[in-house]
Amino acid sequence: MSQRLGAELLGACLLTAAVVGSGIMGEQLAAGNDAVALLANTAATVAALAVLIGLFAPVSGAHFNPAVTLSAALRGELAPRLALAYVPAQVIGCLLGAGLAHAMFDLPLLQASSHVRTGTGQWLSEVVATGGLVAIVATSRSVEQATWRVPLWIGAAYWFTASTSFANPAITIGRAFTDTFAGIRPDDAPAFIGAQLAGVLAGLGLVRLLRAP
Repeated sequence: MSQRLGAELLGACLLTAAVVGSGIMGEQLAAGNDAVALLANTAATVAALAVLIGLFAPVSGAHFNPAVTLSAALRGELAPRLALAYVPAQVIGCLLGAGLAHAMFDLPLLQASSHVRTGTGQWLSEVVATGGLVAIVATSRSVEQATWRVPLWIGAAYWFTASTSFANPAITIGRAFTDTFAGIRPDDAPAFIGAQLAGVLAGLGLVRLLRAP
């Protein structure tokens, strides 16, 4: 149990550090060009996610995400007791990851984001991004398959969703505490998380449809 929780915490921490840190670096180098900053943010996130899934999947399943954990529990693939333990580890890891990114760029460790992300389009985007992620994870037949399928989905969804594809309640909380390119205003985070939980149900419905005779 301790090894699994440690893997989830560390994986979530490093993933969040990659998301937030690449956003900071991209914004600094892009000279005001948000498209270039988002491209850098996307590339770093995709690469880090692929490596982290391959590294931690043999230990904990490499969820790093309460939405993935919840969907696994609802499918009967993860014991409820373990799922309840995973979620706090993931949230703590994401908070630590935001702080780690700040430390690497000599920024204040504790911040609250002022980046407004709200509206029907953004919430719908989170349903789509999270639902697709859940379906992809559930239908991946091996760690090797998940290692490329999951990052490619998240990378694509960075660009075709209005929300830039958070698709993760834990990282949404972590990103509420960074006033940088990747941040989300704390007031906007609950609606994002609600949309992500709705996305879990949508994803499970899609899995059921795909597996129908």
